[in-house]
Amino acid sequence: MNAELFTSLDLLEKESGISKEYMLTKIEEALANACRKEVGATALIRVHLDPVKCDMKVFHRRLVVPDGEVVDPKCEIGLTEAKSLSRRNKLGGYVETELKTKTFRRFSAQTGKQMIIQAIRTAEREKQTKAYEEKREEIITAVVDKVDMISGNLILDTGTGYATLIKSEQIPGEVHDVGDRIKVFVSEVNSGETRGPIVSLSRVHPNFVKRLFELEIPEIQDGTIVIKGVSREAGSRTKIAVQSRDENVDAIGSCIGKNGMRINAILSELSGEKVDIIRYSDSIEEFIAEALSPAKVISVVMDAERSAKVLVSPDQLSLAIGKEGQNAKLVARLTGCKIDIKA
Repeated sequence: MNAELFTSLDLLEKESGISKEYMLTKIEEALANACRKEVGATALIRVHLDPVKCDMKVFHRRLVVPDGEVVDPKCEIGLTEAKSLSRRNKLGGYVETELKTKTFRRFSAQTGKQMIIQAIRTAEREKQTKAYEEKREEIITAVVDKVDMISGNLILDTGTGYATLIKSEQIPGEVHDVGDRIKVFVSEVNSGETRGPIVSLSRVHPNFVKRLFELEIPEIQDGTIVIKGVSREAGSRTKIAVQSRDENVDAIGSCIGKNGMRINAILSELSGEKVDIIRYSDSIEEFIAEALSPAKVISVVMDAERSAKVLVSPDQLSLAIGKEGQNAKLVARLTGCKIDIKA
């Protein structure tokens, strides 16, 4: 049976990536805990696992103390009794008695088994957490494994494990079926003993659009073009500010691509969401005017710190403000300024 145990640990390491050394440590803890339930809570237990010889032994240890000073017989033994077991025993040393684990009661054995199962689950969680940590703030491609028809949540196979894309983190109006491959943004990773999902996924996070641009635009990947900011109303409109570090490279044109090929690849992933590519300017007035696109601005005046008065012609007012103030809100988020638009 011992040989089967060590063979199982080898298979577990090979198939799940859970190290044999980690599991040996956890099995030692589980056996020691099970022994204490048999012998006593204060008992000193030593577990010896030898993966080379496929051997497993458990010992009950007791400290040798002067006769008459034994306070807890579960972890102490008098000198006379210790000498009767072996003349080599002396004060301050330990007497070890081997325990036969096959005599454990069902309750104790079950407790040890549960500890080992929990150790495997913990190791798997830590492994998944580490894999997701490496992808934090990045886009990954996942496959829809299940659609919850009641909540609208999607269960995704991410290649690392299964994770949930909740309804509120999906782009409004989009529909996915089992087997669909979709891109998702890893927005948060829970590590340690934190309960709940290991990873939080999103398709509505502003950085989802930012990462899409970084994936599709080579000039952004090599640093020629820099994304200066993103503001987004998922499913409706996104404004993304870009700046070229090379005067010979057009930031907006590079993002659009020949015949719109680059921007169309991004839009197809956003389920019809509109994207305004804004030319960034170090002049806050020019930046605000650009950001209010597609409206044409007459003037922008900063009347206080991070507060701007914008003047447009009457026919451009509704366009500048946008439906339910959406355009003005997006510009405010993008520029970090309070926007007051007047005709």
